[in-house]
Amino acid sequence: MLEQSLHYPDLAARVLSQQQLQPRLYGDVDFTAQPYRLATEPDDESALPTWVASRSKVMGDERVVELMSTATMLGDVVADPYASLMAECSFKGLIDMLKQACRDGIESVPDAPPELEAFIASMEDAPDWLDMDLVREGARVERIPMAFLSPFVTRGAFVATFLNTYAALPMALTGTLGGKKAARRVNETSSFFTVTTLPGALDRHGPGFEAAAMVRLMHSMVRYNALKRSDRWDLDVFGIPVPQVDQMPAGLINIYLLAAQAKRKGRTEFNAQERAVVEFCRYRCFLLGLPEELLPRTPNETLHLMHARAAMLRDGFDDATCGELVRATMAAYLRAGDTPFDRAAESVEKSYSKAFFIRSFTNNNTEKAAEMGVSLGKTDVARIAVTAPFVIGRFVAVTAASRVPVLRDVVDSYAIRLLKKRLKTYGTAEFTTDASTYTPMAKPLVSSA
Repeated sequence: MLEQSLHYPDLAARVLSQQQLQPRLYGDVDFTAQPYRLATEPDDESALPTWVASRSKVMGDERVVELMSTATMLGDVVADPYASLMAECSFKGLIDMLKQACRDGIESVPDAPPELEAFIASMEDAPDWLDMDLVREGARVERIPMAFLSPFVTRGAFVATFLNTYAALPMALTGTLGGKKAARRVNETSSFFTVTTLPGALDRHGPGFEAAAMVRLMHSMVRYNALKRSDRWDLDVFGIPVPQVDQMPAGLINIYLLAAQAKRKGRTEFNAQERAVVEFCRYRCFLLGLPEELLPRTPNETLHLMHARAAMLRDGFDDATCGELVRATMAAYLRAGDTPFDRAAESVEKSYSKAFFIRSFTNNNTEKAAEMGVSLGKTDVARIAVTAPFVIGRFVAVTAASRVPVLRDVVDSYAIRLLKKRLKTYGTAEFTTDASTYTPMAKPLVSSA
């Protein structure tokens, strides 16, 4: 029970405060009740694969069980009130005011509502642990994989967010993952993570700061529309739409990979370069609204936290929800142009995304992946074999060159140019959600009774 929090009383108080701060949005929510999506019993089937980690070991940690249970009920205590102004303000007006406040400061917005002031102030209130020099170094390091590797695997990582019905339902509800809308969401995700790595992007008036604010507003709009404009959202089953724990996988994936690498090498601490990337990712997650309790510092903390999130998310792959999202995303055409080169590049990217997904999320189980809607054929394998010397070879070469002091600035300039070129292909990110496009959801896997 949240009132009896032993290890995270501040976080529990933050969760409970949502009802007082937002009675219009959360008045009907019992924050002390456990939604069905939370798997807390020893015999519950969860989203944590046995080949990744031991669920029993995770569930034996009382602190992390409480943390996951609490954070599963946390929305966004500053962005949600602002998004709730949709009931009385225009959709476009809220977006325009937020953009102006990010670019020119809250004082530049005439008659800025107090909800916007609180939203911006919370993002400006930098945490005590923040080292911006380290953040900038981490961004520089991250520019290389973002420029040379991520464009070939982002779709595969995006698909992985749809493998659980309870976590994927908000996206299914929005009805934005079909045809061109599916491509737009993938490209918006790529655009956000790309722009945040550019020099100065996460500074107060940088484009990454604004992009983070827009992502938070979009998530809050989804919460508002799911809870207030849809009669299909079952609180007893699904809990809060887009809770903070569901933003962890995307926000911490880079740290998780570094943590797994460190563990394989027998290290319990991140090295200097990894530490910079960790600081960068932690600050980006802070700007996205994640509480500090969900921002690990060490390899062991990172692995334990991510495994705990999966261990306490009830297992469930509903084809009408998850399968449709996976198929729509894999079928989406992401390129801006339609030339023979664009078509070829699209095919290569899909092949790499499939391979990345199968290796990272099914432990190379091609049959299981195919059941989920991701099939790797002989043609895909051939494309990867032919292009690997360029795709993988270039990434390895550029990474090695970036570690040579005399070449570091040259490599960084090259990466920045390529990232800006990538951003043009992704198009202008809107980071919005429209309740009029929402579709009826599939029935829950279980009754809330």
